[in-house]
Amino acid sequence: MISNNQQQPRENRMQRLISTRLPCLFIGWVLTLCPATLLLADTITLSADRSLAQVDFAVKELHVALTTAGHTVAIADLDALPKDDVPTRIVMANHKQAAIIDSMRLQGASPSASLCAEGFSLRRTTSQDHVTYWVIGADAAGIMYGGLELAEVVNTTGLESMRDNDQHPYMPLRGIKFNCPLDERTPTYSNHNGDSQRKNVLVMWDMDFWKAYLDDLARFRYNYLSLWNLHPFPSMVRVPGYEKVALEDVQTVLQTLKMTMDEKIAFWREMMRYAKGRNVDVYVVTWNIFITTEDGIYGNKGPYGLTPKFDNPVTTDYFRKSVKQLLLTYPDLAGIGLTTGERMPGLSTAQKEAWAFETYGKGVLDAAAAQPGRKIRLIHRQHQTGAQAIAKTFQPLLDHPDIDFIFSFKYAKAHVQSATKQPYCSDFVKDIDDLKTIWTLRNDSNFYFRWGAPDFVRKFILNIPYDVSKGYYYGSDGYIWGREFLSKEPETPRQLEMDKHWYHWMLWGRLGYNPELDNDRFIQILNARFTQVPARELFTAWQAASMVYPFTTGFHWGSLDFQWYIEGCCSIPSYANTDSGFHDINRFITLGTHPGTDNIAIPDYVKAISSGKEMVGTTPIQVSRQLHASSDRALRILNQFPQVTEKELTRTLVDIRAMAYMGKYYAHKIRGATELALYRNDNEEEHRNSAVAEMTQAASYWDLYTSTALRQYHNPVDLNRVILVDWQALRQEVQKDIAIAASTLVRVRQY
Repeated sequence: MISNNQQQPRENRMQRLISTRLPCLFIGWVLTLCPATLLLADTITLSADRSLAQVDFAVKELHVALTTAGHTVAIADLDALPKDDVPTRIVMANHKQAAIIDSMRLQGASPSASLCAEGFSLRRTTSQDHVTYWVIGADAAGIMYGGLELAEVVNTTGLESMRDNDQHPYMPLRGIKFNCPLDERTPTYSNHNGDSQRKNVLVMWDMDFWKAYLDDLARFRYNYLSLWNLHPFPSMVRVPGYEKVALEDVQTVLQTLKMTMDEKIAFWREMMRYAKGRNVDVYVVTWNIFITTEDGIYGNKGPYGLTPKFDNPVTTDYFRKSVKQLLLTYPDLAGIGLTTGERMPGLSTAQKEAWAFETYGKGVLDAAAAQPGRKIRLIHRQHQTGAQAIAKTFQPLLDHPDIDFIFSFKYAKAHVQSATKQPYCSDFVKDIDDLKTIWTLRNDSNFYFRWGAPDFVRKFILNIPYDVSKGYYYGSDGYIWGREFLSKEPETPRQLEMDKHWYHWMLWGRLGYNPELDNDRFIQILNARFTQVPARELFTAWQAASMVYPFTTGFHWGSLDFQWYIEGCCSIPSYANTDSGFHDINRFITLGTHPGTDNIAIPDYVKAISSGKEMVGTTPIQVSRQLHASSDRALRILNQFPQVTEKELTRTLVDIRAMAYMGKYYAHKIRGATELALYRNDNEEEHRNSAVAEMTQAASYWDLYTSTALRQYHNPVDLNRVILVDWQALRQEVQKDIAIAASTLVRVRQY
């Protein structure tokens, strides 16, 4: 048995504190209020097989939780189970370890008989004065998740509060879509035109970043990490016959990191091995057909006669060998994903799929032939092609015993935070028949503020078609979730975006694993993390402010990232119908609603009012009221909180307030746009006056929103595929909305 003596027993520390620093009168007060059971912490023996990296991680997390709670912990191997004279012990084991399970049954407990992969059972048994906590997993991942669950119980409500429970993963794959900017010469989508892309290239080559990131993924129950890059091969492999394509060093806009290809390969091997130890499988996903040239990723001529042409045999051979070499170079790489459609203009579905099979399909088959028995997954995005055509072309992979062929589909376009029901996949689900898919869940809405709405996430996940689902990956195209760069008071090194937005990312991982996890647990987590405000009220305010995103985007629906960005009220200019890209009051009238909601668009509402027809659904007026109610609830709670000093809590409360003010802005704007549309239809001055009043109020809340956000964030920010988002410059556009509402020039009936 190995005892951990780094932490002094709580009794000794308390006694020393009392004897050296406190007067006798205070000693008596402490001893009166603190019974001996609180001053004398139990020694807990923790038994586990630490040779398994996943289990070792859970042991470390549990050890920290227990020692922080005041317990003394001794760690032992499973083959040296403590005897019955140990008062408290924790045993972490696989359900197939017969001796452990027999010992457990002798104490009147047993794990679930239906444990599946990554599942676990927690049990508590007592024998005379001895207590044993059993963490029994279906596999190493299940033991890890069970250990993390127990650690969380210790952190939130104490070890003694643990209750027997069984958990199994709801979605088999719970993943991350991580756009990975490897180099200025091998960018992620679509080229490095945004601040987050430029500022995170070197982060991708920082092992400390990846280890901290992967630890978070494990804590949040993610088991899948997909790295997305337009053309990753030159930065990751040396392809036989095309050695000159491999890139030495890592180039960014401002500097170059000296790094050989051998060092790059060693880097990604270490990263993928570490990921395995956190039960995270790594994938590489590409778009197509991109090559690296002297003119950049969109150039047309590379070495060896490479061109971005589907009928160039050199290009076809290069891609096939690149896919094979990527898999052979990285034994821990779980698979590869591809898109047919990008940079393949004018090609028929059959031509696209033929090229994809000749390159990616045969490259995977080549790797499988070179390494018999290795399991490889090929993910084929259903992007601009039909599922049946894909399946027919890739039949050799579907028939291969070592290859798992699955589809991928963009489930909610670019904005998950829009509606809990997404209607876009109904035809696709019918088309794929008995095959499986992984869903792309895009968040190109929320970049600045700490978002968190558990009820929304839970309902969203439960609405995903389950029978055809392999799982999902969640992430963005317009933002790199590497290290934070927007804060006016950055940490050194810069904080992980995953750590800043921990609540957001935790929700999408934990509820994908167990959607039955209730809000009381999240409140307990908040209570343990933030001590200066009531956790239940914080939970309520946070969720209320976060609902501004789906309430607004579900009504004002620009489905793609470049068509709508809520935190800036903008898009590319051509879609906004304004030179600045700002979505003005006119665009709020004309843009439709999300088809998964029952929201009624403003033109349809005006027509119904004009004709006297009954309306079925949520009217624009009701959407405005929803936004007011949600935002007001958050602000009311925030205004009741005391002054806080905790750094993270202070920043979180500013974010919640900013989101609430943003909600008030959109509430007034939607009402103002509706009133203006009514005025243009019937010329009633009452409607025009109401429109002016609403837009005046909207402008005041825009100022509150942006001034609150600017207290802790830099702006403007250059967003990839949108525009330069400049809150202060857009204030002029906000003021123009008042003038548009006041105008008497547009008086023609439009509806």
